[in-house]
This record gives sequence, C-alpha cells and structure tokens, in this order.
Amino acid sequence: MTGTGKTVVVLGGSIGGLGVAHRLLKKTLPKHPDLKVILVSKNSHFYWNVAAVRAIIPDAVQDEELLQPIGPGLAQYNTSAHPAAAEFVLGAAQSVDTTARTVTIETADDADGSPRRRTVRYDYLVLATGSRSVAPGLPWKADGTYADLIAELHGTAARVRAAAHIVVAGGGATGVEVCGELRHECPDTRVVLVAGSGEALLGGDATAPALERALTDMGVVVRKGVRTVGTRDTADGRTEVALSNGETIVTDLYLQTVGMAPNSEFIPDELLDDKKLVKADEYMRVTGADNVWAVGDIVGKPSAGYLITEAQASCVATNIGSVLSGKEQQPRGSTMDIILVSTGRCGGVGRYGWLPIPSFAVWVAKSRTLGVERTPKFVDGSIW
Repeated sequence: MTGTGKTVVVLGGSIGGLGVAHRLLKKTLPKHPDLKVILVSKNSHFYWNVAAVRAIIPDAVQDEELLQPIGPGLAQYNTSAHPAAAEFVLGAAQSVDTTARTVTIETADDADGSPRRRTVRYDYLVLATGSRSVAPGLPWKADGTYADLIAELHGTAARVRAAAHIVVAGGGATGVEVCGELRHECPDTRVVLVAGSGEALLGGDATAPALERALTDMGVVVRKGVRTVGTRDTADGRTEVALSNGETIVTDLYLQTVGMAPNSEFIPDELLDDKKLVKADEYMRVTGADNVWAVGDIVGKPSAGYLITEAQASCVATNIGSVLSGKEQQPRGSTMDIILVSTGRCGGVGRYGWLPIPSFAVWVAKSRTLGVERTPKFVDGSIW
C-alpha cells in the first residue's frame, strides 16, 4: 500500500460516474488508503433510464425499480480504516478551472433551500455529466432533481393513460422501444412513429427491416422519409404535429425521442468540439487538460451507449489507478458489436455482429424486465 493523499472528483451520478467511483473505491482504495473520491450529482438518486420507455406506461414500473439513492452506496466505503474515503455531494457543477484544478459546485442550503456555491479542489477529475433531452418534460434522461424526474415520469404516464392517439418522433432505439411498449401495454391506442428523414429505422442498422416488420405487425403506423418540424396546441387541447412534407397530424399526445444536448455548459470551451462534446483520446483523457478524463454521453467519440459507457468507465478507473501507481495508462478496449431493441415486454429484435438474435433471446436478455433488477446493484456497486 502507498500513500497518495489524492482526491478524485467525479461529476455525474449515472452509469459512467458511478462506474468510475465504485471501481476506484473497491479496487484502488485498498492500494492507496488515503485516496478520496467525491461524486457530485444534481440528482440524489441513480436513474436506470433504460427502462424509461416502459416507465411512461401507467402502473408498468414502480419508481423504486428505476430510482435508488446514491449516497448510501458510497457511504459503505467509509470504514474505520478509511473514514473519509467517499463523499457524495448533491449539487451541479458550475465551472471547472483546469489550471487551479478546482470545480465550483452549486448546492442547496440545508436551512432554507437557497443555492450556495462550494469550490472543491481535485487532483484527478472525471467528467460524466451526460446529456439531456431537448424536449422538456420527458423522462428519457435525468436532467434535474429527483423530484423533477418523478414529476416527469408520473406526468407522462398520466398523459399516456388519457391518450387515444399518440405520435412518437424519432426512429432510433428509444422511439422504436416506446412504440413497442405503447402497443403492447395499450392495444387500443393508435400509435404513429414519425421515423425521420432516413429511409430505415435505427439509422439503417441491419436490424431495421426486422424492427419495422415487428412494429407494423403490432399495429404501429411507421412513417419513414419524413420528420417532424414543429407542433402547436389546438383549441380542444390536442397537439397538431407539422411534418417536413407539409402534412399535419392531430394527436392526443406527442412524444419526442430525438434531440439530445450534452450537459457541458460548465466545461471550458477549449475542451469541447463544435457540438459542445468533450474531446477525449483513446485513453479517455480529455484533450488539452492534465489529469482529466471523460465518459459517457458527454464524450464526442465514440457515440455513447450502455456497453460503451461501461467500457469507458472501466478504462478511466483503471487509468487513474495506474497514474497513482506510476504505471502507463491503457487505451479503452473494444466493445461487443451487439444491439438489442425491445418491442414490448414479450420480445424484440437484435443482432450480434452480423448474426440475428432471436426474439426469445432478446426477451431473456432485455425485454422481460428492461434490466430494472440491476438498479440496486449500480448504487451499491455490486454490479462491478
């Protein structure tokens, strides 16, 4: 064991941030007993958003299956041997100074709820603040507090319950899975998928034809080669959706699943690309800053997904441990080329490389529960 007295600050409490923090506390702390890990998140709870597509269905998923508190899982590492190893800060990063190695965080005052600012010094920094939906009020990502997210989940489910006709915008995985869940759980609801300007779902992935057949067989109206360009409220409380071909569709509920913005406003511009995503190399080190790494949706390349984010988090935790031990860092490893898309709780479509995955196997691996049994394992670190 070696003494370092180093502090790692992890910004973000989703899969990437938790993956780095728990790995450091489980695997690196025993070798560096005076290591301190501070995790900062504006949501007090971890959110398993993979199941958000089912959570918008009334009574389909319980809140606690999706959301579990972050703090207790980190507090377990504060033992008599390591009394101050982990700290959870409920707040949002406001700025980063990579020269002074400080992060300014806005937290809520315990007394009256008014915001206050705290400056935290780091030796190593991990950026894992993810992204948010550009469509307000939808629960695809956790952008806000626990109370905000609960309100979005319950509000969307209430609107789904009241709707006889729903338009879903976006032919990516989220849009496809939302349509599958809606038709499976609400068979009397008419569902229209406006897939976007492309001629195939999922950006033309090899699974696209099978997914389109599955949705069509379920009764989803799939509109390809056209996208939504605007909406307006009608006098009777419905929504008129304007399409790129000049058509309009009047619907009870409009669900936009396309359009994500990175949560990178607090990061210096020189560390971002033209899309406001963090520039990182194959070691997940942020280009232009010393001892700063990034994982997840906030990274420019490669595009994020669960397996990719997991690989990135493992890489970052390993590399921070290597730096602490004076060893060379290692590049991020490759991930499996696998796609699993649920079309409701009874099956789905997938592939492993070029090999199709049967619907039953997709059901076993994903569709049956959408992985909600993993939620407590993420917050207590046992999944790693």
